[in-house]
Amino acid sequence: MATAVSNIAPPEVAREVIDPRAYAEWDHLLGTFDWLREHLPVARIEAAEPGLHPPFWLLTRYEDMMRVSKENALFLNNPHTVVFSTTDGIEFAKKFSGGSEHMVASLVTFDAPTHMKYRKLTQDWFMPKNLRGLEDEIRTIARAAVDRLLTGGEEVDFCKTVAAPYPLHVVMQILGVPEEDEPRMLMLTQQMFGGQDEDLNQSGMKDLPPEVITQIVAGAVKDFEAYFAKLTAEKRANPTGDVASTIANATVDGEALNDRDMMGYYIIVAAAGHDTTSASTAGAMLALAQDPEQWAKVKADRSLLAGIVEESIRWTTPVQHFMRTAAEDTEIGGQKIAKGDWIMINYVAANHDPSQFDDPRRFDASRENNRHLAFGAGAHKCLGLHLARLEMRILFEELLDRIDTVELAGEAKRSNSTFVGGLKSLPLRIKAAS
Repeated sequence: MATAVSNIAPPEVAREVIDPRAYAEWDHLLGTFDWLREHLPVARIEAAEPGLHPPFWLLTRYEDMMRVSKENALFLNNPHTVVFSTTDGIEFAKKFSGGSEHMVASLVTFDAPTHMKYRKLTQDWFMPKNLRGLEDEIRTIARAAVDRLLTGGEEVDFCKTVAAPYPLHVVMQILGVPEEDEPRMLMLTQQMFGGQDEDLNQSGMKDLPPEVITQIVAGAVKDFEAYFAKLTAEKRANPTGDVASTIANATVDGEALNDRDMMGYYIIVAAAGHDTTSASTAGAMLALAQDPEQWAKVKADRSLLAGIVEESIRWTTPVQHFMRTAAEDTEIGGQKIAKGDWIMINYVAANHDPSQFDDPRRFDASRENNRHLAFGAGAHKCLGLHLARLEMRILFEELLDRIDTVELAGEAKRSNSTFVGGLKSLPLRIKAAS
């Protein structure tokens, strides 16, 4: 690793931390974050090529990111884009949206007081008390997923067979999307969050330039909007008590949601509500397949399952970063930050900070005080965190009941993505319980 000069990250580091392919090379990326945490914990990332992207500050220490996540009046989601984007991507989003840097307006992009007004519209839906009433339905979906796994042959790709379709089906049932439309939702979700990976964006093209990736994502957004415009009309005419009916008929400050905000709400529930859980589920299965002893232990003692769920979410860190903008001059970790500066909260780095997590690269289901940042913190803490935990617990209860042993049948592969990431392929060899 190069020697740091001032607070500016070396060019090779500046390239790596925004390169989607680097996030597929997990161990090397974690090594880069370790180096940054030691030498440049608040690093200035400047574009390796002139004009490629605006400069920003990269945080790699857990304590700094926890502070920024909780101080929501000082570190804003608006007006600067909340997900890393190139300069061309930002300009494309402005044209696409009519002026906003955000291609989609949603809970993720709103600041107070708008954020809480919109969050309250569906917050009760995702609280444990309400979710308990859905456990039987979710368990039925989980059993069907395990059926597919066990009828797929001795060797099967867990991502394609279970990890992707299972949480999608759960969230679509909650949202009110018909089952026959789920393949379309999966494709659009993969295009939005997998736009940087040729296996997920379905383009058939390697090494897509940023402008093409942006166009793929924009196309997915338009398709989502067209679908949910039709669904809105149906739910207004015949509300059914599902989340889509809640969104379609919601009011904020006495006014119905405008089309952009409504479509953004649908998209964040439909897309973010499944892709992240898919990644954590696959991560848990990878860890257990690599450690037969741990599989046997949790099969015998289900009290260990909660630890496996929580550790897999930390270990995998599906949402890999968010961006914030300083509302005033301030300091982070002793580094002066000017009003208007752009900041990357890198959750991968936070969740692998050895000052917070002992031996962070090790999957440890017995880890105590696992206060990871995979769900964020503060006002923007993930709305669906209770649902994600519930889905994973129920699925693994079914898997442990019906599978005797599991082992890797090939190389697990991560997606190329700077934003939402995780395994895209997990070949397994499975022996059903007798």
